[in-house]
Amino acid sequence: MKELPNPTFALSPVASPQFSRGSLCQSGHAPVPAAVQRPAVGKIQVSWARHQDEVRQAQRLRYEVFALEMGANLPATVPGHDIDLFDDYCEHLLVRDEESQAVIGTYRVLTPTQAKRAGSTYSDTEFDLTRLRSLRERMVELGRSCVHADHRHGGVILALWGALAEFMGRNQLDTMIGCASIPMQHNGVSSGHAAASIWKQVRQTHLAPIEYRVTPRLALPVEQLDDSMTVEPPALIKGYLRLGAKVLGAPAWDPDFNSADLPMMMRIADLPPRYQKHFNKAATA
Repeated sequence: MKELPNPTFALSPVASPQFSRGSLCQSGHAPVPAAVQRPAVGKIQVSWARHQDEVRQAQRLRYEVFALEMGANLPATVPGHDIDLFDDYCEHLLVRDEESQAVIGTYRVLTPTQAKRAGSTYSDTEFDLTRLRSLRERMVELGRSCVHADHRHGGVILALWGALAEFMGRNQLDTMIGCASIPMQHNGVSSGHAAASIWKQVRQTHLAPIEYRVTPRLALPVEQLDDSMTVEPPALIKGYLRLGAKVLGAPAWDPDFNSADLPMMMRIADLPPRYQKHFNKAATA
């Protein structure tokens, strides 16, 4: 069983889906503490992966969702697993079914220092993030978010967000970025028209200020698509927008995942007051 290297920041003891506080690790370079697992609403548990075997469980879930369910074309590094070069630099957040101990939800988090070690973030490979350079010292990248098809209810998402709240607060980080995917087959609409229509909607209401705008390296040709359709954004994007996230620019085309990716940013300062309170408590605990 291969142990992971020590994380850039001490891993946060993870609470239940509510944004509650726990003990604070004092050193940002302390050894990895034991994974904390507490029962949560709906008989689920939350923990941070501590060794390679646990990361493999997240990668198997990702393969099931991205490749088998969504049809993504993934590298065959390890059969039945979604693995890329950023995984070894990330912290992996896991939600388990309490009874079976199966991983049913996951997120990965790339911290600022680890992004430097990796040479970039995943988002850098899809977008020119030059205008975000002033934010990078306190900016994490969220990625590879997925939930098992049998467990797509609010409890799993709340559990993931509760853990992320503690992680951000404890490590005094204030900005989250990531690529939010819109499948090319979305709500029965194909050929990218859904993505073009969603982009038209969100740019009117949630576009970031010009100083934070980014440009796609491989742009979705939205000008050639029908953007007049009435179509709901995916649930994760809607959740981000409700929390005050901003869209940083036009979508990129990701042929491997057969999706359009919207660059998104969420800053603690932009959260609704009730959520800001939870992040600020974690930061000052």
